[in-house]
Formats: sequence, C-alpha cells, structure tokens
Amino acid sequence: MFLFRSVFAVAFLLPFALRAHEGMWLPTLLKSIEGDMRSEGLHLSAEDIYSVNNGSIKDAVVLFGGGCTAEVISAEGLILTNHHCGFSAISSHSSLEQDHAKNGFWAPDRKAELRNPGLTATFVVRMEDVTERILSGLSPELAEAERREAIAALSAPIAQEAVAGTHYKAVVRPFNFGNSYYLIVTETFRDVRLVGAPPNAIGKFGGDTDNWMWPRHNADFSLFRIYAGPDNRPADPSDANVPFVPRHVLPVSMDGVKEGDFAMIFGFPGTTQRYLTSHAVDHVINVSDPARIAMRTASLGIIEPMIHSSDRIRLQYADKVANLSNYWKKFIGELRGLRELRTLERKQADERTFQAIADTAMGGAYASVLPDLAVLQEQFAPYATARDMFLEFFYYGPEILRLADAHAEVIEGAGGDAAKMMELKAKRLENDRIFYADYDVEIDKRVFKALLPIYMARVPAALAPTFLKQVGNDTDAWVDALYARSAFASPDRLESLLVKGGSRMKRTLAEDPAYKVARNIVTNYFEQVRPEHAAIGDRIESGMRMYVKGMSELFPEKVMWPDANSTLRLSYGKVEGSSPRDGVVYQPHTTLDGVMEKYVPGDPEFDVPERLIELYRTKDYGPYGEDGTMPVCFTSSLHTTGGNSGSPVLDGDGRLIGLNFDRSWESTMSDIQFDPEKCRNICVDIRYVLFIIDKFAGAKHLVDEMNVVRNDVPPTIDLPIHR
Repeated sequence: MFLFRSVFAVAFLLPFALRAHEGMWLPTLLKSIEGDMRSEGLHLSAEDIYSVNNGSIKDAVVLFGGGCTAEVISAEGLILTNHHCGFSAISSHSSLEQDHAKNGFWAPDRKAELRNPGLTATFVVRMEDVTERILSGLSPELAEAERREAIAALSAPIAQEAVAGTHYKAVVRPFNFGNSYYLIVTETFRDVRLVGAPPNAIGKFGGDTDNWMWPRHNADFSLFRIYAGPDNRPADPSDANVPFVPRHVLPVSMDGVKEGDFAMIFGFPGTTQRYLTSHAVDHVINVSDPARIAMRTASLGIIEPMIHSSDRIRLQYADKVANLSNYWKKFIGELRGLRELRTLERKQADERTFQAIADTAMGGAYASVLPDLAVLQEQFAPYATARDMFLEFFYYGPEILRLADAHAEVIEGAGGDAAKMMELKAKRLENDRIFYADYDVEIDKRVFKALLPIYMARVPAALAPTFLKQVGNDTDAWVDALYARSAFASPDRLESLLVKGGSRMKRTLAEDPAYKVARNIVTNYFEQVRPEHAAIGDRIESGMRMYVKGMSELFPEKVMWPDANSTLRLSYGKVEGSSPRDGVVYQPHTTLDGVMEKYVPGDPEFDVPERLIELYRTKDYGPYGEDGTMPVCFTSSLHTTGGNSGSPVLDGDGRLIGLNFDRSWESTMSDIQFDPEKCRNICVDIRYVLFIIDKFAGAKHLVDEMNVVRNDVPPTIDLPIHR
C-alpha cells in the first residue's frame, strides 16, 4: 500500500504542485513561506509585512470601495489606486462644462478635494484563525443550509468579542470551502476625497484596444485622501474632519526596477477557482464563456461606435462600455488560455490519479467524492446557464428592463400606505432624472434587438421566461413595438404618469410591456432558476469541501493555498517578461517612446495631450527618467486577479515600485490555472506616476507629501500609532 500510494502521489503532485510564484497567501501564514521569499530576494521579515502590535506594511494596504485595492503613500492620508478604480468618482464630478474625466483633475489644496458619498477605505486590523472554534461546534450531519445557520450562530459571538469596546468591525470568513475559518477585524473610513487624476488620454491611454494587453503604456492611477474625525477615527463626511494619520506609509522608490528583481503584491484579490473539477471546467470552456462572450460582443458592437459620435454619448456610456468590455475581453482570453494549456485534460488526469488513491486509501472515505460531484455538475449545468443568461440579459443588457423593474414598489402601491407612497414617488422621480441623464433610448433599443435572439437561443427551454413565447420570428419588430408602447422609453411620459399618480398610473405601468417583460424575467429567475441553482450549489459546495479536504489528507506533501475571496493576500515573484507563444517575446518594460509610437492625433483611445508631447520632445523627465527615457510600465510574475487592481507592487525592502492594474491577455485563465511561464501582471512604474503628477500636472505639492527614497537613503516606514 505504501509503494502504491507513493507512486501515485508523485503523479498527482506533478500537475498540482505549487508552481514558481503561484499562490495568494494569507498574511498570517507568511512565516511558513518566509524562507522561500528571502531566497527570492525579500529583505524583510514576515513581521514587517504583517504585524498586529506594530505598524507594518498591511497597515498601508486599503480595500478601496467594494472591489479594488489602494495604498497609503503619505502621512496625511493620501492614497493611490487605479484610474479605473476611481473612475466612477471622477465621472461623478464631471460635466460637459467641467469634464474631469476627459481633462483630469488636480486639487491645488485640501479645500478643493472632492467628497464622494458612499466611497469607503477599509484597513485590516488583524486576522485570526478560528477554525477550531467553528468546526468543533458543527455536527457532520447538518445539511448545507443548516450548517450555514450554525456557522453564523457560532461566528457572531466570536466577532462581537473581538471588537467589544472598539469602533472596529469584525466578520468570520470561510476558506477552502469551509475547511477553515478566519476572524477578520477591520476599520472603515467613510470620508474619502478625490485629490488627483490624470486625463483619460493618459489614465486610459490605449482604451479597450489595449485592455488586458501587453505592451502597455497608460498611467492607470488616481489619488484620493482619507479623512477622519479629530480623534483619527472614522467619521461621516464633514468639514470638521482632518486628514487621516496612518500607522504605516509606503516609501516610494526612485530606484526603478530591472528584470529579475524580487517583487511582491499586497491586496484584496476577488475570486479564483483553482480547485474546479473537470466537469465544471468543461462547462466554463464549452458553455459559460462562449455564451457570455456572444452577449457582450453583441452589446459592444452597438454601443462602442456610438460613444465616439458625440461628447454627450461618450459621457453617458463610457463607464458602461468599460464595464462590459473589461470582462468580455477577459472571457475571450480565459477561453483561449484554458484551451492552450489543455486545462480540461489536465484536470481529468489529476482526477484519475486522485480516484485511484481514494478508492483504497483511508478506507475509501473519499472514493465517492468525484463521482458524486460529476452527477451534481450535470444537474447544475442548465441552472448555471440560465443564471448566466439572466445576468447578461437583465443586468448587462437593455437598460429599460432594469428601469421598469425599479418601479415595482410604486406600481404595487406601497401596501396602501399613502405617506410611504408619496415618499417612494419623490425618490423615484429623482432617480429617474439621474437615469435618463445617462440614457439614450435608440442605443438601448438596438442593444435589445441584438441580444434578444442570442438570449432566446441559449437560455435552456425548460427554464426560459414565458414572454419569449410571445416574441415570434420577427424579433426586431417585437422590440420596436415594446419601445413604442412603453412609458419607460419616454422620460416625459413616465414623469407625467408618476406626478399624476393614482390608480390610473398603477394600471398603466402595471400593463406596460417593458414592465411586464422585466417582471417576467425576474420572477422566472427567482422562482424557477435560483432555488434549484442554490440547492444544487449547496451540494456541490459540500462535495468540494470533501474534495479539498481529501487532497490535503491523501497528499499531505501537497502545498495548498485557499482560493481568493476578497480577503487580504500577498503574492510574490519577479519582475520579468515572457514568451507566451511561439515566436513571441515580451520585454518586461515599456517607456514613453511607446506612447508616442502609438499616438494617433484625434483618436479617442490613442490621442496624447500636448503637454505630454512637449515633455517628450524636450526629454524633460526631471528626476524620474532613466538613461534619457521615461519608464512607463512593467510586468512581473505575480499571481493576481480582479480586486488586485490598485494593489501596491513592492520591492524586497517594502518600497513601492509600481501599481498593479491588469494582467496580460495570455494570463486571464490564471483564476483557474496559473502558468508561471505565461502569467504576468501589468504595473505602472511608480516613477511614471510621479512624473505625471509633478512634470505633467504641476502638482509637485503631492509628491512632496510622499516619502520618496533611493537605495542609499534608509526609508522611514513606521509611524506613531494613533488609534
């Protein structure tokens, strides 16, 4: 038995072994990989990176809003994140008369910094393994829903105990499909103000054409400032607030990077799916990604040409196109990468090895795990497809459906409460005005026409909403009739109905064709799709918990890291280029020369501001250039995903060398399979950030706030604790 297991363990570990630079490590576990990190070029200790009692690098890493990362770069609360992470805030302050998105924004002083209602900045105070406290209180016989309830009951007192007497918040999060649990204590600041942003022609240079691509030449950054109450604690936005004093500030390196240098990234990666079974991967490759690509290709084919036709439409739809295009291109790259790496075949081989050992080892405790998961995935597939199509059609498709559905409570009458009805109508009227400011009915109609046939063809017939039976063969005519009859296609008509109110308004809107279709789609999803999707999903979750546990027990030699789940993680690797395909060699650096090579006057994606052209012509790079050139971006072999946008890229001394903003197109499959030869994250060189702030924007006062250092000057990394 020992010989049998050893032979198969080698076979199993080859495809599943931790590859160089793979992994998103919990900061509490850095001591276990500290030796390897030091051998790669780290000069700090694990305690320097993550400490509970002293200021450490983790105290300069911020969850920006709900889905990006930022970092503290001054002792006065200045934080740096991506331009695309701050774009919603930048756009919210933009108008045709004062277009900060197009022209950039630089606050000359604190009074000019712009508030952003709802924007938050969250620090991790500490993390603690509470697995034993949770698992010891769970019965193995619990169904998944019951298990979640029990975990919630066990987690609540742990979280309450952790923050008692403080202003912190705490949550207990599952890892490894619920095989482990961590308490995470956080501090969230609610007054975050816009300080600076380059114009789109610099921050989004290359636009959607360059998105997910290398070589890259954009300064994808923006600056914000955290404000706190006079006690340095979180406070609601107020004139009385003052700049936040952090526990740690990242030194900003002027030394630059060269190929082979150690690099690490600290941030909040969103989601990875490293442990998907072959059946789930098969669904991604052959069903899910192709369907989502088809839907978004159709939408972008309508909207993209229109945003270049006028400034009005550009302002209305630029953010929407960016949201659609980002993952459209990601899905295409992911699909290509998974096929090139033969991920499905690799998964199948891994599972055959697992099964051969599981059949006899540990009394066959894990023998049925994979067969059971295969059956569940087959049952799950149509519901997963129906859910994908619902999301793509309803949430990323024609906006008239979302608008109509948002009026449900007004139409249904607020339960007969007249006062509540008046309040709902007033709020609805205001929200409608905001909606129509960024809406073009003709564009929306064309999107509806483009998506409807794809939706009809791909949604499983047994799970399709009933309105599709009324559409007929001429889908364009059906859509034309819907918009012609719908009050939601006319802001004046809708406003008139809402202002008049009464039973006529309710009857008219309840029978509105857009409202009826929207309610049919939503009701169908929540009644026919979601319950079974959740029920089968629970059983898959339970099966995956056993599968991952089986990996660790049957193969204790195997190095495992938990899938990303928007919690604080560290990855490390090297500054390096790549050769992702035959005959293709990518250098790890780009310069301002490449910006000028791509420059196309008047082009919406590749135009360049005259000021930048002048700086290039005169080679006026200040102290930020290198050997007569201006470094712009670089790549490194750091394992990243969505949520790492805006993450600090640090050298072996914990100094800021770059700002992560993307992955190369050949890397987009890394959420499922990381390939150290192909996978590269893309960073803007911190020297280019400083150059744009200082030489281009003339905002040197912001650079003066920072702790800008060189190798021969020791950085100041610790600050007094003000908590």
